[in-house]
Amino acid sequence: MNAAQQTAFQAGSSVTPATMLTAIASMVLVLAFVWVIWVVLGTFRAWQEGQATLFDLTWSTLRASIVLMVLGFYLR
Repeated sequence: MNAAQQTAFQAGSSVTPATMLTAIASMVLVLAFVWVIWVVLGTFRAWQEGQATLFDLTWSTLRASIVLMVLGFYLR
Protein backbone atom coordinates (compact mmCIF):
# COMPACT_ATOMS: atom_id res chain seq x y z
CA MET A 1 0.00 0.00 0.00
CA ASN A 2 1.15 3.50 -0.63
CA ALA A 3 0.86 6.27 1.96
CA ALA A 4 -2.52 7.52 0.69
CA GLN A 5 -4.02 4.04 0.80
CA GLN A 6 -2.72 3.43 4.33
CA THR A 7 -4.15 6.74 5.50
CA ALA A 8 -7.52 5.97 3.91
CA PHE A 9 -7.56 2.47 5.42
CA GLN A 10 -6.73 3.78 8.87
CA ALA A 11 -9.34 6.53 8.59
CA GLY A 12 -12.02 4.07 7.53
CA SER A 13 -11.26 1.27 9.97
CA SER A 14 -9.45 3.11 12.81
CA VAL A 15 -6.64 0.51 12.84
CA THR A 16 -3.41 0.29 10.91
CA PRO A 17 -3.02 -2.34 8.19
CA ALA A 18 -0.24 -4.03 10.17
CA THR A 19 -2.49 -4.35 13.22
CA MET A 20 -5.27 -5.83 11.10
CA LEU A 21 -2.85 -8.31 9.53
CA THR A 22 -1.62 -9.39 12.96
CA ALA A 23 -5.18 -9.86 14.21
CA ILE A 24 -6.15 -11.99 11.20
CA ALA A 25 -2.99 -14.11 11.46
CA SER A 26 -3.63 -14.62 15.18
CA MET A 27 -7.18 -15.81 14.54
CA VAL A 28 -6.00 -18.25 11.88
CA LEU A 29 -3.35 -19.68 14.21
CA VAL A 30 -5.82 -20.05 17.08
CA LEU A 31 -8.19 -21.94 14.79
CA ALA A 32 -5.30 -24.13 13.65
CA PHE A 33 -4.38 -24.90 17.27
CA VAL A 34 -7.99 -25.84 18.00
CA TRP A 35 -7.99 -28.10 14.92
CA VAL A 36 -4.78 -29.83 16.06
CA ILE A 37 -6.24 -30.40 19.53
CA TRP A 38 -9.42 -31.81 17.97
CA VAL A 39 -7.43 -34.20 15.76
CA VAL A 40 -5.23 -35.40 18.61
CA LEU A 41 -8.08 -35.90 21.07
CA GLY A 42 -10.21 -37.68 18.46
CA THR A 43 -7.41 -40.06 17.60
CA PHE A 44 -6.60 -40.56 21.29
CA ARG A 45 -10.21 -41.52 22.00
CA ALA A 46 -10.15 -43.95 19.08
CA TRP A 47 -6.92 -45.44 20.43
CA GLN A 48 -8.46 -45.83 23.90
CA GLU A 49 -11.44 -47.66 22.44
CA GLY A 50 -9.21 -49.97 20.41
CA GLN A 51 -10.24 -48.56 17.04
CA ALA A 52 -6.77 -47.18 16.25
CA THR A 53 -3.22 -48.32 16.88
CA LEU A 54 -0.47 -46.42 18.62
CA PHE A 55 1.07 -45.82 15.19
CA ASP A 56 -2.18 -44.15 14.04
CA LEU A 57 -2.13 -41.92 17.12
CA THR A 58 1.49 -40.94 16.58
CA TRP A 59 1.13 -40.42 12.83
CA SER A 60 -2.01 -38.23 13.04
CA THR A 61 -0.45 -36.13 15.79
CA LEU A 62 2.72 -35.71 13.76
CA ARG A 63 0.84 -34.76 10.58
CA ALA A 64 -1.32 -32.20 12.39
CA SER A 65 1.76 -30.71 14.06
CA ILE A 66 3.56 -30.44 10.73
CA VAL A 67 0.58 -28.63 9.21
CA LEU A 68 0.60 -26.27 12.19
CA MET A 69 4.33 -25.58 11.80
CA VAL A 70 4.03 -24.87 8.06
CA LEU A 71 1.07 -22.56 8.68
CA GLY A 72 3.00 -20.78 11.43
CA PHE A 73 5.97 -20.35 9.12
CA TYR A 74 3.87 -18.70 6.42
CA LEU A 75 1.94 -16.48 8.85
CA ARG A 76 4.90 -15.09 10.76
